[in-house]
Amino acid sequence: MADRRDSDTDPAQEPPTQEPPQRPMPWLPYLVWIMAILLTSQYLVNTADEPSRQQLSYTAFKDKVREGQVASVTLQGEKIRGSYQSAESETVSAGDQPPPKHFVTTLPPVDDPDLMPLLEEHQVEVRAESADGNLWSRLLVGLIPWILILGLLFFFASRMQARMGGGMGGAQGPFSFGKSKARRFERGESHVTFEDVAGLANAKRDLQEIAGYLKNPDHYRRLGAKIPKGILLMGPPGTGKTLLAKAVAGESDVPFFSISGSEFIEMFVGVGASRVRDMFESAKKESPSIIFIDEIDSVGRARGTGLGGGHDEREQTLNQILSEMDGFDPHEAVVVIAATNRPDVLDAALTRPGRFDRKITLDLPDRPARLAILKIHAREVPMADDVDLERLSALTVGFAGADLENLINEAALLAGREDKPAVDMACMLQARDKVVLGGEREMVVSDEEKNLIAYHESGHALVASLLPNADPLDKATIIPRGHSLGATEQIPEEERHSLRPSYLRDRIGVMLGGRASEQVIFGEVSSGAEEDLKQATRLARHMVIHWGMSDKIGPVAFRRGEEHVFLGREIAQQQDFSEHTAQIIDEEIGELVRGIEKEVVALLEKNRDKLEKLAGALLEKETLEAAEIQRIVGGGNKAGA
Repeated sequence: MADRRDSDTDPAQEPPTQEPPQRPMPWLPYLVWIMAILLTSQYLVNTADEPSRQQLSYTAFKDKVREGQVASVTLQGEKIRGSYQSAESETVSAGDQPPPKHFVTTLPPVDDPDLMPLLEEHQVEVRAESADGNLWSRLLVGLIPWILILGLLFFFASRMQARMGGGMGGAQGPFSFGKSKARRFERGESHVTFEDVAGLANAKRDLQEIAGYLKNPDHYRRLGAKIPKGILLMGPPGTGKTLLAKAVAGESDVPFFSISGSEFIEMFVGVGASRVRDMFESAKKESPSIIFIDEIDSVGRARGTGLGGGHDEREQTLNQILSEMDGFDPHEAVVVIAATNRPDVLDAALTRPGRFDRKITLDLPDRPARLAILKIHAREVPMADDVDLERLSALTVGFAGADLENLINEAALLAGREDKPAVDMACMLQARDKVVLGGEREMVVSDEEKNLIAYHESGHALVASLLPNADPLDKATIIPRGHSLGATEQIPEEERHSLRPSYLRDRIGVMLGGRASEQVIFGEVSSGAEEDLKQATRLARHMVIHWGMSDKIGPVAFRRGEEHVFLGREIAQQQDFSEHTAQIIDEEIGELVRGIEKEVVALLEKNRDKLEKLAGALLEKETLEAAEIQRIVGGGNKAGA
């Protein structure tokens, strides 16, 4: 059986907003120039007189001292710089080079104990300087590493701040750490309107009032109406929460500040609260305006729950949000729109009236809404004449708006891969199978295993065709897709909101059809029914402990394995019933599943010839559509029952 899984795809994407331009850093080239000038000047000072100094060997230097030609020397590390006696100067004829007045030599690696007595004996003036040079040299050597480190820190901090969008006012650099990271859309920059949002009629009706108030607040004030401070959008992933918020901004033509709840949280306590203050101050200056906080549950979880609820930074950020929403002046037309798919974990102080006054639930689109969404996303895609969006909307039960957008995009990619001039219905159906079942896998399956898979999927298909309350078949395939080796898919004729026991029993029967087929044909079962058994057991458990569909248990609901707000689904499983009741529940679940399996096995044994025909057709064609399956079975859902 193919499982329908909600996609976590984000809502329909709009053209990306332009990042604020990175501000140049004029101080960086100036810093490099200053360092270059200092180094060059120091080099020139140290080497200016080098060409005029005579290079002497150490032996020649000592001979000059003995001859009384040396007037003074300066000891600097391994170097000895000196000057000759002025009497040494001679008359220079025209064209001749004057004799050198200064010299330089190098000390030997081993200390010479006779040097100082020799210099004192001939009355040579002796000076000494540090080996590190003058003050400029010492300053440069000490400051250059720190200047480089600080320059690199400023450079990388500025780059990182620029990539994250800077503060609300566009400030960038390490000193804007506490500034809000909200992206700002100016008036008229959001081109999304309610016409771009298909379905969600009730949600759009509630939000149209907000857009009207922001566009013309005086009209509502004369009627004594007060604008809601906060609007909470709740719904599964991909249902269009972000798109609706952009539509409100586009309709009302006001500045729009968008941020994710996780962007408030940093390692340092108090940074999130500072960013909240900065964001609200900027929104008040631009009043009327809209603040959109996506995934608010990341910062607005319930406080004081012990595990998971003691994060000081998160709680301080939440407290600041609560304070800012309470502190709005009556004349300030600032609306906070928040979105979450986990409203059950939000703090009670955040969801009370006065903060989030209006709560709007966004459900998965029904068939007419899916058709409208498909038409919107198909506007930019060239469609072939055989594309039937009506049929496609019927085949996409459980799809969110983002899933439908992804389906159109996958179909366009398939058409491009096959070099087609337009997207046809075949591409649409292939894209739908890829989204629902996964992409085809290239794997080698032996004939024996392929035969087993064919009988397994034929069991699902035959039981779905014979049981009177089962959903209609769409197709059966033994082509490996995603994580499965084969799939049998059913498409409900209508949206179901209330489930009856007869429908649920037949649904479990279809889940067990593959395993029952293996038992009838081969006399044993394989591991291929693992996922079927999980789904069947989960559904039977809900029938017994949640929906009161058990004669032994009766109309009583029990809590077992209920999901904890912070610890997830597997931990902190609580039960509010005795061990004796738990044993009865387990026995009732087992009896329910085993009883349905016996009925399915008997049904397949009675229709074994049809089962073998289906398996043979699957082995031959690998995929059977609903019409082909019905021709083999010989009737509708009640045939052979």
